[in-house]
Amino acid sequence: MSEFQASNFKKENGGTPDLLGKTELTSPYFFVPPSGDTASRPQSCAAGTLRFNTDIGSLEVYRGDTIGWESIQRRENQYLGGGTGSNTGLGTRGIFSGGYLSGSNDQAGIDFITISTLGNSQDFGDMSDARRGLGGSGSETRGIFTGGDASPGNPSNRMGHVTISSLGNETDFGNLTTGRESVSALSDSVRSISIAGYAAPANSDIMDYITIAALGDAIDFGDLSTARSNTATFSSTTRGVIAGGEQPSSANAIDFITIRTTGNSTSFGNLGVSAYNSGPTGSSNSVRGFILGGNSPSPIGRLNTIEFVTIATTGNGIDFGDLTVARQAGADAASKTRIVFAGGNSDPSSINVMDFVEIATTGNAVDFGDMVYARFSGAGTSSGHGGLG
Repeated sequence: MSEFQASNFKKENGGTPDLLGKTELTSPYFFVPPSGDTASRPQSCAAGTLRFNTDIGSLEVYRGDTIGWESIQRRENQYLGGGTGSNTGLGTRGIFSGGYLSGSNDQAGIDFITISTLGNSQDFGDMSDARRGLGGSGSETRGIFTGGDASPGNPSNRMGHVTISSLGNETDFGNLTTGRESVSALSDSVRSISIAGYAAPANSDIMDYITIAALGDAIDFGDLSTARSNTATFSSTTRGVIAGGEQPSSANAIDFITIRTTGNSTSFGNLGVSAYNSGPTGSSNSVRGFILGGNSPSPIGRLNTIEFVTIATTGNGIDFGDLTVARQAGADAASKTRIVFAGGNSDPSSINVMDFVEIATTGNAVDFGDMVYARFSGAGTSSGHGGLG
């Protein structure tokens, strides 16, 4: 092996640089950086830290404490373009499915946005059946929709999927262990977990999971700390977080799970500014998780609150800012830097409003555009959410 000798290394601001891990300089043409799996990533290291992630087979760089680790990969024709089946252009795609139209019926439509580009959503395709109260999750390439209510009081065990880069209709994936509506979901790049929900005649504490790349039925994961429905969920690459919900009164608990294991949830903390929140929406990048909107007991009603947590550190929610419109039961889509909150019920009706916030800041939400349909209790996912790194 070639030998590398150097002296007088200095940081830009003075002092001796930190040398973390093992870097091999075996040739004048390449070097071997430190390597390890996702679980062994250093936390809160210097921005610009480089390593090779053995789980995803890619270099990754640490972009700072509010963005975290980001893989360095060549991407071709990723997510966005013109007509059906088109796959031209670049950007992180958000997808919204199902829901309920006020004074009408459950919705089967699926629409999409490019998260980096303000504007109205566009038609993507249709679900195999119209339903509301379903969970949304997925990998970078596949969106998963689980459970829901295909008819009043008839929770569904259906799971469907779409290919995020290709416009088209949902196709069958398999079945949940138990039919549930007002169910939530979260995922990393490999595993999707459906969280609790209403399983007639009562709320459920069931959590079950699937391997996103392999069609089939869900498998038992463990139990949520309390039976509830309409929770907010989000994830990092290792941890899933579940916040608020109905049990049957509004809940303020925040729980967490480790995605690649199985077992019951553990206490994370409590909601802060939106204490006792039913029907909030959750979203995140890999570092910071958000709880948006919801409903608190009378006389408060619909909430315009946004609060956040640092996913790797247990604790209570912290105020971030306000939504443009107070509402519950919206859908979300996230990239590494931006969260979009779509639709919801503003009492008494559904709305088609989409708001966004920049993750690394704090402050009030800003208008993004309008959804194709005004609806609530739909599902959302994206090709760049926090569980994907």
